[in-house]
Amino acid sequence: MKQIIGGDAAKLSRRKFIVGTAAAGGGLALGLYLPTFEAHAQATTTTPEVNVWVVVKPDETCVIRIARSEMGQGTLTGLAQLVAEELDCDWKKVTTEQITPGQNLARKRPWGDMSTGGSRGIRGSQDYVRRGGAAARMMLMQAAANEWNVPVSELTVSEGVITHAASKRTVTYGKVAAAAAKLEAPDPKGIKLRDPKEWKIAGKPLNRLDTADKLNGSKIYAIDVKLPGMLCAAIKDSPVFGEKVKSYDESKISGRPGFRKVVKVKDTAVAVVADTWWQAKTALDALPIVWETGPNENESDVTIAARLKEGLTATETNGNRQNGNALKAISEALKKVEAVYSTPFLAHACMEPMNCTAKISADKGEVWVATQNAEASLAALAQASGLPLEKCEVYRSDLGGGFGRRGGAQDYVHQAVAIAKEFPGVPVKMIWSREEDMAHDFFRPISMFKGSAGLDANGNLVGLHMRVSGQSINAWVSPSAIKDGKDMRQLQGYYEEPGDAQFGYSVPNLLIDYAMRNTHVPVGPWRGVNTNQNAVYQECFIEEVAKAAGKDSLEFRRVLMSKHPKHLAVLNAAAEKGDWGKPLPPGVHRGIAQFMGYGAYSAAVAEVSVSPQGKVKIHRMVLALNCGHTVNPSQIAAQVEGSVAYGLTAALYGECTVNKGRMTSLNFDTNEIMRLAEMPKVETVLVPTYDFWGGVGEPTICVVTPSVLNAIYAATGKPVRSLPLKNVKLI
Repeated sequence: MKQIIGGDAAKLSRRKFIVGTAAAGGGLALGLYLPTFEAHAQATTTTPEVNVWVVVKPDETCVIRIARSEMGQGTLTGLAQLVAEELDCDWKKVTTEQITPGQNLARKRPWGDMSTGGSRGIRGSQDYVRRGGAAARMMLMQAAANEWNVPVSELTVSEGVITHAASKRTVTYGKVAAAAAKLEAPDPKGIKLRDPKEWKIAGKPLNRLDTADKLNGSKIYAIDVKLPGMLCAAIKDSPVFGEKVKSYDESKISGRPGFRKVVKVKDTAVAVVADTWWQAKTALDALPIVWETGPNENESDVTIAARLKEGLTATETNGNRQNGNALKAISEALKKVEAVYSTPFLAHACMEPMNCTAKISADKGEVWVATQNAEASLAALAQASGLPLEKCEVYRSDLGGGFGRRGGAQDYVHQAVAIAKEFPGVPVKMIWSREEDMAHDFFRPISMFKGSAGLDANGNLVGLHMRVSGQSINAWVSPSAIKDGKDMRQLQGYYEEPGDAQFGYSVPNLLIDYAMRNTHVPVGPWRGVNTNQNAVYQECFIEEVAKAAGKDSLEFRRVLMSKHPKHLAVLNAAAEKGDWGKPLPPGVHRGIAQFMGYGAYSAAVAEVSVSPQGKVKIHRMVLALNCGHTVNPSQIAAQVEGSVAYGLTAALYGECTVNKGRMTSLNFDTNEIMRLAEMPKVETVLVPTYDFWGGVGEPTICVVTPSVLNAIYAATGKPVRSLPLKNVKLI
């Protein structure tokens, strides 16, 4: 996908905008766009903005604009901290507001990329938002200097109060904001940002700014939207992926209370519109629908597993990295280790199901939606409505769960707009039922793994071959990212290059490859994307190799990580805090794992027991993380704790099975989630090195499951090679 480097957004072709933004989201992003601050800020009638990032009101309230989406991860607060740090305002007077993609486009995209995925919310925009705050500070100070007729170099500022020491004069930001708004903005490239070691607002464990309305129940999510004259829609897509609507009999429901219309959506779905959603949903349930049948009805867990298994031994590859001759080294090794692992499809299971409210008229298209990429939603609105981008707008709310589902896949926006077009000028709110949400997710890909290793007489690893066979996300969401038939994205975490998802071991003879085996099931980014499966495969197999070598799990890894100091540092931090090597209560065992993903290094130690009946209990988890810079330590700890809950839910219960071409787990009675009583004690160890910007929301989730599985291996003496654990007989 091409990066948007700059230029006039009005000259950006509608096709390029739609294609580019639709591809972004989940684990992908549009690319970093460094905005140029406008020569003159656009003033409002009452409160002029200092620049696009900052509005200072006469009562000293500092309003900070946020372009990224908030879905519980704390990005809103973290970005506000970064701007406020450079602005040097009073944090107690900070509030935020979200800008729309229409505003961003109309003003030549000064807020840059609006995608929130791949743990890029802060690391992908930290530089230019900090420069925005610094530019606003410089303009406010210059306005004070002009008023007092003194050099700006003689002024200082602290918490929004500007001081001229020589004359003992002070003035607040609110008093000079109007004058500052009329000044020419400084060149952001020439601004020197503060050293993170000197931060006063950023880097501190400040309370979040988005908590109060969640606690008192006043928070409005997209599913709560109410507009004058609004109708409601329920929708049902073909239960078998890829099949089309053959027929339906509208006469059977046309007399029901509140009924308005049946709408066929594209070729595969049917929606019912009524005065209320329940009326629409019950009418849809009563609507006789006939679906066309096709070959996908023959697909099942058995056929999919056979396809993946074939990929483990196929000769061709769809992506690889190698050094030395791993196959030869393994074949000649004194001792050989081999194992096959598998992981299932997983649903996002967001608490707020997919929904979108759309209002379409001849000259205006609007949607109210929870989205991880507001620009992708804008592109979907324009494409589905046929209206030009400048006549479209997206109103984004906080998300009731995202995890990658609400990124590039804007299927729910397309559907809502298609339905609303049948009712010109009338807002229509479409809500998916829980069953629809579970049946038509973009699932985490299913995959298998085969590991082969060779050990010498001293138990040293001389050769390692790791092959992944599975479904490609890019094949669904971004086919252009597959080059010459190779999709390196599926080897996320196994890369040679440092920076994003580097393999943390040095092996003299190494071969890592990928066999693409796609299915009819749609797949997409799922919190952690491919690092989740790949970390399980890597760290559980390395554990088997360590056991075969007769060596301690930690020490075996340390030898392989001598050339990877950042990987090793987090491993050591987790081991130290996790009391590795120290006595445990009877029946409790430890497991360890490390991995790199989303530009951050993580490791975990788990303490687990397995009852005589084979029931697993996770007592304690210690997770270490180096994400470079820490913007809010409390938020990072919360994200780590959330990753444990999300990761353990997947490990214990998560699976989406396929029978007759369709998903079989359609609600929370069969798609179980972890209970509060099952949650272990979680301890977070931050080991920042302050020399890079890494992600937070996704990196630690990848070490949760393998550390637990390795602890179970220590407890039972048997490796766990398939998930979820509910299907595995441990004793």
